Amino acid sequence: MAGRKRAASRSHATNATASGPSRSTRSSARNARNARSADVPDVYREMLVEAVAQPSTNLPERPLKRRRPGQRSEQPAKKPDPPEVTSKSENLEDEDDVQFEDVPLPAATIETLYRDSDEEEDDDEIQFEDIDFSFPPPNIDSAEDGNKDLELDFSAKTTASAQKTVDRRKPISKAEKSHRIEIHKMHLLCLLAYVARRNRWCNDTAVQDTLRPLLTKKMVKYLNPDSHLTQFGQAQSLKDGLQQLSTMYKTKFEITERGIRRALWAEDEEYLQNYRLPDDVESPMEKPDFREAAKSLRGSRDVGAQLYCALLRSAGVEARLVCSLQPLTFASGGPSLGKPPKPKGKLSIEEQYARMTKYDNTFESPATSAISPIRRRLGHPNATAFQVPTISHPSSSRHTPPAPKIIRESSYPVYWVEVLDEGHQKWQPADPLVTDSFWKPQKLEPPASDRENCMTYVVAFEADGTAKDVTRRYTKAYNAKTRKMRIESVESTGESWWQKTLQAFSRGYVTDLDQIESNELNGIQMREPMPRKVADFKDHPIYALERHLRRNEVLVPGASASGTVGAGSTGPLEKIYRRSDVRVARSREKWYRMGREVLLNEIPAKFVPKRAKQKANSFDDRGEDDPSETVGTPIYTTDQTVEFKHPPVVNGRIPKNRFGNLDIYVPSMVPEGGAYVADELAARAAFILGIDYAPALTGFQFQGRQGTAVLYGAIVAVEHEKAVRAVINGLHDQAAEFEKERRTREVLKAWRLFLMNLRVRQRLWADVDSDEEAADREADQEAVVLDTAEAVADEHDMEDADAAQQSDDSDEAGGFMIDDDYAGGFMT
Repeated sequence: MAGRKRAASRSHATNATASGPSRSTRSSARNARNARSADVPDVYREMLVEAVAQPSTNLPERPLKRRRPGQRSEQPAKKPDPPEVTSKSENLEDEDDVQFEDVPLPAATIETLYRDSDEEEDDDEIQFEDIDFSFPPPNIDSAEDGNKDLELDFSAKTTASAQKTVDRRKPISKAEKSHRIEIHKMHLLCLLAYVARRNRWCNDTAVQDTLRPLLTKKMVKYLNPDSHLTQFGQAQSLKDGLQQLSTMYKTKFEITERGIRRALWAEDEEYLQNYRLPDDVESPMEKPDFREAAKSLRGSRDVGAQLYCALLRSAGVEARLVCSLQPLTFASGGPSLGKPPKPKGKLSIEEQYARMTKYDNTFESPATSAISPIRRRLGHPNATAFQVPTISHPSSSRHTPPAPKIIRESSYPVYWVEVLDEGHQKWQPADPLVTDSFWKPQKLEPPASDRENCMTYVVAFEADGTAKDVTRRYTKAYNAKTRKMRIESVESTGESWWQKTLQAFSRGYVTDLDQIESNELNGIQMREPMPRKVADFKDHPIYALERHLRRNEVLVPGASASGTVGAGSTGPLEKIYRRSDVRVARSREKWYRMGREVLLNEIPAKFVPKRAKQKANSFDDRGEDDPSETVGTPIYTTDQTVEFKHPPVVNGRIPKNRFGNLDIYVPSMVPEGGAYVADELAARAAFILGIDYAPALTGFQFQGRQGTAVLYGAIVAVEHEKAVRAVINGLHDQAAEFEKERRTREVLKAWRLFLMNLRVRQRLWADVDSDEEAADREADQEAVVLDTAEAVADEHDMEDADAAQQSDDSDEAGGFMIDDDYAGGFMT
């Protein structure tokens, strides 16, 4: 008994000792959880209780990865596992490791999504919106498998680059460019004549009388300010009048047709076979049509600008009709006409697939499709089943006017008007229809990307028919960009040709207003800022880069840079020089032909590499070991040369070269004490006089690679010049007398033959009656006519036979080769 009690007491002690630490551990863990839960807001606690209390719903499991566009999940939605409940028999030490943040929370009830038919249709739209149906559909199963290796195919890029290289536009040849230049000139002449004709129509009395009722007395008063006003007052009065007039005019005039647009080249002649003008293009007009347009105030915006000019002239305002000519360019770059549209009857396979319906025949109305996303976010499962009542709008009995015709063209005008500001003696632009601006020339230049409009030549026509080039007033980069598209930059005589063309529209004298305008335009050109792109420095008249210098151009020693420019953000900086610091350098031979020679011991400014020459045959190796071929040709500037002088004429003796003549390429090469007589008979006259002379070598005539010296005239002493010219005049008179005597002999010979024939005829018809003579005379005339016709026919037959024989014997004649130096066996 005692032993049992002792054991029992011992066991109770052991249990007490063991249970003591467990109770303290549970209490400490409970205190820690209470402390952590105190920091959690009540909202999250309520959400946790609600999630545990509510039964499990059929919610799709949240995907581990974000689904790619175009992929659809085909696996059935999995039910979420019920939350695991920890049993009481678990080890209590694991309870310390449990953290509140690690408990998986289910999706909130208010953000529940329901996959219905609307959502599936939306997914279909996302999936198939940009798919090309000409190719087979991609494998969806393989797309869902993310463990496959990534395959890279570089052949597609290579093929694309090769295709891009093939489709690149080829540069035009030299012959094609010269052909385009001639077409460019002809197009300019035609456009100038066209604008001059429309300018004359603006002066038509009937047109101005039709438009004058549109003006009010207030407009006329503002448009014609009093001379006693100040410069500012006159300009402000003119602005107010233009503002009122433009507000009225743009509401009255209706644009119904398309005006002139930029002329483009076709890449292929086949593109022009099926080319058709747009349906809304401006129809050809004559003067009665122009008068009708003034009455109806309808037409293209070009006609609108012309009528606006006539309206201003009818109000007594000095107005000029300005046109931005749109000629065909001579450069290979720029936009092209493009391919003609394909006929509507035949469609390619790609177009047929593109026109097929991509979705089911069932579709949603705009109201239902707009409300369905909102219903899905209401949070209630049956929200999408609610039918929204449709509201029928009452039909209006009022007739709906037809929609205005949309005319797509450039946002910048081709025609506008310039008005004279008498207070400041300046011409100011006005455009009421397109840009609705005046006094703002910078708003009229189209960008370089405009396909419909390109500002290259801007010509203003006054009421008297005078034309002036005012391009520099409207372009921002005339020297850098616009000048490269004009005729002045492509030909050395282009500027003179353009000035000569405008002389046909000149007044004949220069007024003070013309001089003021010329100074204004020159100032605009000189104040143009320095270009910011490397490409704009090429052929710039003021600035130049060293990379753009030609083969025969060099910089002067010690030329200072005016600035720097870089090719892109990472390119190296290049120095910008003045065009005045660029010199033209030439070789010794070219300077000699220009009458100058290079000084001794001059260092060449540059060595120009020689162009590769084709070998005469495959065994010709000459020139490979020549050191001059590797170094190049030395060239020199003008500062390194002096004027060339032949040795002077002494005692009537003319200096000659080893060929017995004298080089006279320019007048300055005539030796001192000598005179150049430019006549074919100069050498003969000097020989007749018995004086010393030297034939003048004035140049070379090249045929292929060989040149023949051209000798014209002679060099004689100054004291013998008059005698030589007198002999030349005598030779010319003698040659005229010889020609006169020859013609006289020919005429006398013809008269002698004629008289002999008359005498023979007289003897034959001496004993014949007059009637028989008349009948025989008619028969003889008919016979002569027949003989003449037969002779002409025989002559043509002989010519055809000779031509055929010559073509057959062109290579061979009797088995022998024909030499060009012989004709008929004798040297010509």
